[in-house]
Amino acid sequence: MAKVWDFLRGGSSQPQFDMGNAHTVTLTKRRQVVSLNHQGSASGNLRVNLTWSMRTSDINDRTTGGFLTRPLNLFKPELVQAQGPAMVNVDLDLACMYEMADGTKGVVQPLGDFLGNFNEPPYIQLSGDDRFGSGTGETVYINLDKKDKFARLLVFVYIYDGTPAFDRTHAVVTLYPSSGPRIEIPLTERAPQARSCAVVLIENRKGELTVRREVKYVYGFQSELDRLYGWGLQWGRGYKTKA
Repeated sequence: MAKVWDFLRGGSSQPQFDMGNAHTVTLTKRRQVVSLNHQGSASGNLRVNLTWSMRTSDINDRTTGGFLTRPLNLFKPELVQAQGPAMVNVDLDLACMYEMADGTKGVVQPLGDFLGNFNEPPYIQLSGDDRFGSGTGETVYINLDKKDKFARLLVFVYIYDGTPAFDRTHAVVTLYPSSGPRIEIPLTERAPQARSCAVVLIENRKGELTVRREVKYVYGFQSELDRLYGWGLQWGRGYKTKA
């Protein structure tokens, strides 16, 4: 089986990640669960992608309507108008806690360089660390050909550094199966001080893979999500190398 990194290098395995799906299933509070088996998506490679950008309204609000209330702003340079509290530094990280069928537990995340392995346990691999909200974002690859090895997977997002500002970002987590529709989970709730968010829970229930929308914000980090979902891992303070 070709390695997932062949795809990232543009190798021969690229077609298996061709995600030209016809439509998108959006998980919401009203529709929280979807079965990958029922969609014919319970095998192959599952790509989980996080993208985000700063909300343009946070910048535009300082100029839209501002002419009437602060007319002198009209004569300030555009760069000055775009500065201030709206321009915060946010580094969102995509991560995944896993529990295997044999009871093994762990995490795949940028912090600590726990990048995982696609072809060997835990059959989950992180593409890298996007610190600037680029167009490609961050991606976790899950080997669903090994789905019988999984008990449950918790995909979550956390703010490693900078201002807690989930409420100021356009953040979306999208699941791209090898076949069938992609699954989108927008992070639209307002949680100004939250530093972590449990996004989606993937569970293996007697061979059926279900994807459940969680979107639960917490005000701490991974250890608080761990307690919320009863994972039972030991956590310590970690740091990234400087970009």
